[in-house]
Amino acid sequence: MEKNTIDFKRIGMNEIEMIKDLFFSVFTTEPWNDDWSDQKQLDLYLQDLVGQSNSLTYGLFEDDKLVGVSMGHIKHWYSGTEYYIEELFVQTSKQGNGIGTYFLKEIEKGIKNLGLVQIFLQTESTVPAYDFYIKNGFSELNEHVSFVKKI
Repeated sequence: MEKNTIDFKRIGMNEIEMIKDLFFSVFTTEPWNDDWSDQKQLDLYLQDLVGQSNSLTYGLFEDDKLVGVSMGHIKHWYSGTEYYIEELFVQTSKQGNGIGTYFLKEIEKGIKNLGLVQIFLQTESTVPAYDFYIKNGFSELNEHVSFVKKI
């Protein structure tokens, strides 16, 4: 039996359609059930994450097929420059098999090579991603609070 080829690399706007397809397939299903039916809004969101001068997007490919994406940006902060991850996801059928943990380790190596000192991200405590991040060594910031105000 042949072993699958796994490749980790920095990606960008050239791969936006692949990113969009995978993003849509992951986040419009359980447990997120996000409504991304407005394609223009989805395109703008992905442009915000991938197409800016400080964007940092990584892809994980299995046999040249995109199976994981991390989208965020480089943020200069008083404690050092960090990778602020806005979205990190793995193809639903690949979840639970260690590929996400492998992807995170590759991201850590990638940002370390760029001179970045930490990863910052947010997730909801009620989704499986919460336990995934705890398992992979992330610490919850108990004093951190997120706010939103609809207008």
